[in-house]
Amino acid sequence: MGHIVNAKEEVYLALAERLNKNPVGAPVNEILMEILHRLYTEGEAMVGSKFPMVPIRLDKIARITGMEEETLKKTLVSMSEKGLVQELPMKRGTYYMLTPMVVGFFEFTFMRVRDEINMKELAELFENYFRRPEVGKEFTGAATKLMRTLVYENLIPAIVETEVLSYEKASEIIRQSGGGALSLCTCRHKASHLDRTCNAGAPMETCTTMGDTANWLVRRGMAEPATVDELLRVLDQTEKLGLVHLCDNVLNQPSYLCHCCGCCCEALRPVRKYGKSFAHPSNFIPALDRDSCPACGTCADKCQIKAITMRDDGNEGEVPVVNKEICLGCGACASACPSGALTMSRRPVLHVPPRNKTELFTRIAREKGKI
Repeated sequence: MGHIVNAKEEVYLALAERLNKNPVGAPVNEILMEILHRLYTEGEAMVGSKFPMVPIRLDKIARITGMEEETLKKTLVSMSEKGLVQELPMKRGTYYMLTPMVVGFFEFTFMRVRDEINMKELAELFENYFRRPEVGKEFTGAATKLMRTLVYENLIPAIVETEVLSYEKASEIIRQSGGGALSLCTCRHKASHLDRTCNAGAPMETCTTMGDTANWLVRRGMAEPATVDELLRVLDQTEKLGLVHLCDNVLNQPSYLCHCCGCCCEALRPVRKYGKSFAHPSNFIPALDRDSCPACGTCADKCQIKAITMRDDGNEGEVPVVNKEICLGCGACASACPSGALTMSRRPVLHVPPRNKTELFTRIAREKGKI
């Protein structure tokens, strides 16, 4: 009996080690093993452990695993329905890719309600896993970040409006996508299972996906289709609540657009706690006109990552001070300023994202010494 248990554990350990090889990996520890046991059957874990680092066709996975194609197809469909494998339509047919933890099966687990697994138990496991120092280092350690921040467009100064490209504007990203899908916010849904409510009062159905990713999520029942206008309404609604817009750190055709709160979001919480970000800042940063500042503290209250503090300037009382090392340049502070004393100015060095996912992950892997 012990031999059977050990063999089973070896299958899950092989899967864990494979997941940790991703550019943004999943450090192996006892909590990760608990998560994998709850999400993967033993057969699915075996198949997952055999996946190469690049998308692959069914026939090649069959050769690697030694499984009959018909049997393997059923396993891959089951894994796809759980969000453990992604199906990628290409010119030469459907390719399959093992889903990483982030952005990946963590999000796909909580972007819908699931009755077949214990969501509260999984929420507690992910919560404890993400708080591990080695996990935070893995997610935030590279110079190239997985996500990037988008500034509130109404705050872009007219003097630089013509210099701002479409990749810097959330509304343009949505319009160029032609529509997409909406699902539950993964992080707020997870927090709800931990009996926490969002401090910003943010709605649950805000997670925006676009392109092939949106089509796959809709097909697998993880999201509902949404028009451009519907996605733009969510953008406007979340902006009024002072949320932070994050998308994939790519120049062309981002797949995700998140509307994040500092209390629940797993991309923002590390900034508040450790000063390390999961996302690259926007190309803007707050600028203060001291003479018109009422020192009300609204900007500090509205900052989702607490990058603004009120300090005594030794002369005229308190003033807001921006920690430029961690400020994401989202614009929530300037949008909330009642006097217009805070505005958004162009950063002196502009961030141009990697062209696509391949370039993004190659950069991250190289910076981490994984290639």
